[in-house]
Amino acid sequence: MSEKLDLGSWVNDLVQHLLENYSGAFEQIGGLVGGFSELIEHLLMWPPSWVLIAIFIGLGLWRIGVRFAAFTAASLALIVLTGFWEQTVVTLGLTFSATLISLLLGVPLGIWAAKSERVAYVIRPVLDFMQTMPAFVYLIPAAMLFGLGRVPGIIATVIFAMPPAVRLTSLGIRQVNKEIVEAGQSFGCNGWQLLFKVQLPNAMPSIMAGVNQTIMMALSMVIIASMVGAGGLGNDVLASIQRLDIGLGFESGMAVVLLAIILDRITESFGTPQTTSRRRFAWLTARLQRQ
Repeated sequence: MSEKLDLGSWVNDLVQHLLENYSGAFEQIGGLVGGFSELIEHLLMWPPSWVLIAIFIGLGLWRIGVRFAAFTAASLALIVLTGFWEQTVVTLGLTFSATLISLLLGVPLGIWAAKSERVAYVIRPVLDFMQTMPAFVYLIPAAMLFGLGRVPGIIATVIFAMPPAVRLTSLGIRQVNKEIVEAGQSFGCNGWQLLFKVQLPNAMPSIMAGVNQTIMMALSMVIIASMVGAGGLGNDVLASIQRLDIGLGFESGMAVVLLAIILDRITESFGTPQTTSRRRFAWLTARLQRQ
């Protein structure tokens, strides 16, 4: 065949049409996303570094145990000593912003997909497309529609990171024991009561697994989003590639790895039963409160 199907030109025409006719709407969306991201970043930047470090150490001690709390303290101290703390907080703010937006959109969509086979049938290929499309591709239309900076990075991150939240929320609700659902119905629960008092609590391990995966995918995409000026540790990773600076690449990459491990273990713990050390910590806290 001498001619090919030129899908690329159709996509270019679609983006150009959106720019010409809906630029105001994109500016408003960009303003909301940018303002929300800046608020999260300011909240993380506001306390001294030791306060934020103490919060992460306390979460590690409460949810996992003493050894992980020690690992968290050593990891964050290493990030501070290597001079990447400010960039790490910016990356954390971008990750949290994208994750919160992904969950605000993804969890309700997952609930809807669990309740409706038709909705599940429609969104399944869309989620497949969102997850399998190379992450770099999302940055191109996002940068065209929202300009350079943190906003297109967050928008692209939301598209890339939202599918696990939708899939695992839907899966968790569908896997709730039918006998438990029938028991709730027999006690007179209406649809909303059945959802919030029966299905969501029992689906929480699966939902928290979706939150964990969303955070991990958001963190990985936020690093890539430095290509459109999102900022954070991604800027240092990108600079190390441009300069062929192995040392800078190792230091900034290590900060990303340590942050990812801390976020992964803490969020994962909310979907699993308490360990012995966590039960001891809860017991000690209860004893101190009674005294």
